[in-house]
Amino acid sequence: MRTRQSLVRAAAEVFAQSGFTTAALASISERAGVSAGALHFHFANKQELARAVEDEAAAAVRSVVERVSAAGPNPLQRLVDATHALMGRPGRDVVVRAGFELGSGLPRRDGAMGLHRVWRDWVEEVLGEAEREGVLAEGVSAADASAAVVAATVGFELLGSDDRTRTSATALTGFWELLLPRLAAAEGLGRLVSCGTPDVVPGDA
Repeated sequence: MRTRQSLVRAAAEVFAQSGFTTAALASISERAGVSAGALHFHFANKQELARAVEDEAAAAVRSVVERVSAAGPNPLQRLVDATHALMGRPGRDVVVRAGFELGSGLPRRDGAMGLHRVWRDWVEEVLGEAEREGVLAEGVSAADASAAVVAATVGFELLGSDDRTRTSATALTGFWELLLPRLAAAEGLGRLVSCGTPDVVPGDA
């Protein structure tokens, strides 16, 4: 198990640095400090190794959104908090960063979901909850809001791969200060914290 985890982390580092296409299995095994035979014992090929990176990254993202979901009842605040938690994470968690960068470039096996899909599904779920609770602004649908938030946050992540200031707390706060007045019902807007809930965000931002 330790060898497998070392290979996943080494693969994430190589994928994040070089991209999936140019990453070499020899570089991954060397970085992990294991033989090529040990790598092939755990993973049949580079694509299988990349999927393992995505799976571990998706598990990390699920852990973050579950923690955020348990932190408070307001779905819009949970969404704000989750973006601060996750956008900060790729800068210091190479597995999550590689998982996002692998994105939709890998063919999906049956039932498998890439990291972007995990994120999209959660955003759709939480905004659907916001719509049912009547906390979205008049005329704003959960579907339209989800499309906008997912597009923006995935865009932040892609831009942030070269410049981490794109996903800084300041950048995300500015984004939410711009979006929340259009997204949230007026009566609840004043209770939303665009910089994230202090007790929720620090561990990951």
